[in-house]
Formats: sequence, C-alpha cells, structure tokens
Amino acid sequence: MRKSGSIALVVLAVGALGVATRAVAQETTVADVGRREFQQYCSGCHGLEGKGNGAFAAYLKAPPPDLTTIAKRRGGTFPETEVAQIIDGRKPMAVHGTAEMPIWGQRFVDAAPAPQATQASARGQITLLVAYLRSIQQK
Repeated sequence: MRKSGSIALVVLAVGALGVATRAVAQETTVADVGRREFQQYCSGCHGLEGKGNGAFAAYLKAPPPDLTTIAKRRGGTFPETEVAQIIDGRKPMAVHGTAEMPIWGQRFVDAAPAPQATQASARGQITLLVAYLRSIQQK
C-alpha cells in the first residue's frame, strides 16, 4: 500500500510538472493581449502593424498616424498617459479637425459585461492597448 501511494505521488508530481511547463510555454505578455485588442479595434484604420495603412485609412479625412513612431516623434519617450487619453477620448486631437477616431473609452464602457465593471473594464482595455503600442515603438 505504501509503494502504490508513493507511485501515485510521483505520477501526480510529474503530471503537475507537465501542466506547469505548458503554462509557462503559453504565457502571454500584456502587450500580446494588447495586440489582439489592437487588431480587433484599431487595425481597420491604423493597420495590423500600426503603420497607418489600415483598410479604412483611405476613406478618412486625415491619414491615421504611424503609431510605431510615437516615441520617436516625442524625443524617444513614449507618453503613456497622453496615449491613453487619446484612446479614451479625454484628449481630442485638434490637429485632425473633427474627431474621426472613435472615443474608445466610452465604447468600452458601453460594452462592459456588468454595470459595476464598466470603468474598470474600459481602463483595462485601454491599458492593454497602450502596452501594445509601447511594445511596437521603433528604436
């Protein structure tokens, strides 16, 4: 009985190690998740890689900017707070005239799964997008 108990423990440990190994191999970063969000919500205008060449770009009054050069245009610093404010609509882009970019903060609030989670959910989605944009900056 003792021997079978030890074998069962070893099998359990090996199984747990296998699960842990798969979990590590499947780890995703915040930027990876943000990339999926970007592809879903932003790539239509900004393109899959954020270069401003999305399928709808030609139909806009002003071309979408190349989002891979945000830091470069700001002296090498990525302005996370400003980018988040632009995405959520708190900082309108006056240079573009009327706002063609959707106010994602409000759209994310409206799409939240539960009323009490609306603001937190919207902030989370914006945080994911900002993390992805930070990750694609040209060096």
